[in-house]
Amino acid sequence: MSATDHRIPQDVAEQLVNPVAYADGRIHEAYKWLRRNEPFGVADVEGVDPFWVAVRHAEILEISRQNSLFLNGARNPVITSQAADRKVREMMGGSPHLLRTLIHMDEPDHMKYRALTQAWFMPQNLRSMEDRIRVIARAAVDRLLATGGRCDFVSDVALHYPLHVIMSIMGVPEADEPRMLKLTQEIFGAADPELSRAAQAEKDVPIEERQLDFSVITDFFDYYRRFSEEKRKNPSDDLGSLIANSTIDGQPLSDLEAMSYYIIVATAGHDTTSSSTAGAMWALAQNPGEFAKVKSDLSLIPSLVDESIRWTTPVKTFMRTAAEDTEVAGRTVKKDDWIMLCYASGNRDEAVFEDPFLFRVDRKPNRHLAFGYGAHLCLGQHLAKMEMRVLWEELLPRLKSVELDGEPAMSEAVFVNGPKRLPIRFELA
Repeated sequence: MSATDHRIPQDVAEQLVNPVAYADGRIHEAYKWLRRNEPFGVADVEGVDPFWVAVRHAEILEISRQNSLFLNGARNPVITSQAADRKVREMMGGSPHLLRTLIHMDEPDHMKYRALTQAWFMPQNLRSMEDRIRVIARAAVDRLLATGGRCDFVSDVALHYPLHVIMSIMGVPEADEPRMLKLTQEIFGAADPELSRAAQAEKDVPIEERQLDFSVITDFFDYYRRFSEEKRKNPSDDLGSLIANSTIDGQPLSDLEAMSYYIIVATAGHDTTSSSTAGAMWALAQNPGEFAKVKSDLSLIPSLVDESIRWTTPVKTFMRTAAEDTEVAGRTVKKDDWIMLCYASGNRDEAVFEDPFLFRVDRKPNRHLAFGYGAHLCLGQHLAKMEMRVLWEELLPRLKSVELDGEPAMSEAVFVNGPKRLPIRFELA
């Protein structure tokens, strides 16, 4: 690794790979220090290969838009320990990837595989789904109101609404949704003692060894292998059937590629939306003035949606690998160097966002990076924003007030995290 004169102080660097720091908010203090003092430096933490850290909006954009220079597939696009990397390479015949999803691909494969499902997630197709999504949203609101004025907004509403939407689009039976939810929480919450599988959550197991649970991947594969076989035998008009019967360059998707496609849609297709929805409710409960503002002017709901996505930034980090020697922020980056893109930091960049630590339902402009940028811009961004808009359109007119009713909590994860508990008290309008 180059640039030894730009080493990040050890105490700051360690926060970048510590799941607990992402749960208790310390990561934002680390980001603030880095934006001021070392906006593109090198983190060297025991047990993890050294990596560059991009914390400013400008550098994250610069790297994200150059997909042939900064690669997803050369190394793991998710921060991982040396021990986990070795284990994956042993299992996968030298490949650093346990899965082969869109986030693990570069061109020309990336666009070929993205094109398989892209039409499903474009605004013109989603408009035809809005009535169906609104029915699901109304059912979610009814469940909330039936709690009698007190609930855990995460477990009672935010987890289940986006899950039901994406599973119905995929063609997964509703009876299997609890299983999909549990597996998603286990894969993204592998380092969280409340969300991970019990065997992985033992306190004496090092954090870096708890960040990847191979048994969860196996369970996902087992489920979707049977699911795919059924969709090939009896295809229907759903996304699952499309994936099961797709071809690339005239050949069916391999088992690994098909299973990976199902997993990325099934997990990212709801978990991040759940987090942003819960993040919005958390912020509104803490900011009664902002709640009153959007309640009195429902035309602000799209702006509320964007602000809650910026505020929560469920995907905290992604990794890129330099394809050749280059320069970023005046620093020399060498071929094969690993780079962490810190989206949650870019979304609090004081150079881009006025008062970035304030939640504003009417924030404009809002050039957040929560969906990424460039070729890897989130495939499901329009669906996520529609789901959230529809839910708030159905829910806000029914609420008179909302406040916290206990201590909320975030999940412990470096890659994808969000609220895991949100006790609220509310009054009906």
